[in-house]
Amino acid sequence: MLHDKYTRDLNDLRISVTDRCNFRCTYCMPLESYRWIERREVLCYEEILRLARLFIDVGVNRIRLTGGEPLLRKDLEQLIEKLSALDGLKDLCLTTNGALLTEKASALKSAGLGRINVSLDTLDTNKFKKITQKGDLGRVLEGLDAAKHCRFSMIKINTVVERGVNDDEILNLVEFSRENRFPIRFIEFMDVGNSNNWKSNKVVTKEEILDIIHAKYPLRETESSNPSAPSTDYEFKDGGGRIGIIASVSEPFCSTCTRARLTADGKLVTCLFSENGFNLKKLLRIGAKDHEIRRFIEKAWKERKDRYSEDRLEALQSVDGYQAEAHRKIEMIQLGG
Repeated sequence: MLHDKYTRDLNDLRISVTDRCNFRCTYCMPLESYRWIERREVLCYEEILRLARLFIDVGVNRIRLTGGEPLLRKDLEQLIEKLSALDGLKDLCLTTNGALLTEKASALKSAGLGRINVSLDTLDTNKFKKITQKGDLGRVLEGLDAAKHCRFSMIKINTVVERGVNDDEILNLVEFSRENRFPIRFIEFMDVGNSNNWKSNKVVTKEEILDIIHAKYPLRETESSNPSAPSTDYEFKDGGGRIGIIASVSEPFCSTCTRARLTADGKLVTCLFSENGFNLKKLLRIGAKDHEIRRFIEKAWKERKDRYSEDRLEALQSVDGYQAEAHRKIEMIQLGG
């Protein structure tokens, strides 16, 4: 078993297949400062598949495909079909903004995709345009309906809650999830990347979110099937479904984090808030053998000592406070969620 400096296993891999996106969400995508990855620098499917096998060899058993917007990558279902057939892989999931699901859902299901997470931060058409800059709420809702008819094993909604932006819609989103039987996960607003103008007073904490929901729909905490999952899970006492809350800011879970990330241009990143990564693409393209790449991955993980969110909370509680802009990080659009 592979462990890092804090004895955390490597079980989960999030693979960004592209940094391109058809949205420009304000908490994720810097509008002017980002330089797109050149297409020749993006990993091809054969390279992704090879690395996925090597990560499974060292302990990974869950893979999530991310972006940018992964459904912009041509013929993604071909990669999914090959990934879903890998020995040792227990779970294959996709995170998407949902805008292309109407066209893609059936092919994704046929290729072997098990689960889908759809980002949905508001049910207000005008607010949706403001948050996403380019998005059409109607297309996302149509996409969710198409996915529902394909009978994926799970369709979850992910909602980033930002004070003064969409915190007034928490109950509306809960009711939407209950009506459609989509489990929903609320995510505390985090200082991902360098350009989302994060301030601690914009964070709506787990405790606040729970209070709002519990006042109308009483909840009870449930035990997660995955101890390293980032969310704390709850079910409605009336049987109306489930919710989760990812409280990276107010209740960091660094101590149980088993996730690595592979950027679209082939860098292994050991934390969502990393400043840089380890260049696996270089090894692939100079002809390194599998055992050499595997050894490189093992060394990177064994030396891992990331605990960014715990450090952030300690700073927030200190006299000096926390300055997000002082910490340079890989942009979310490149890294994936």
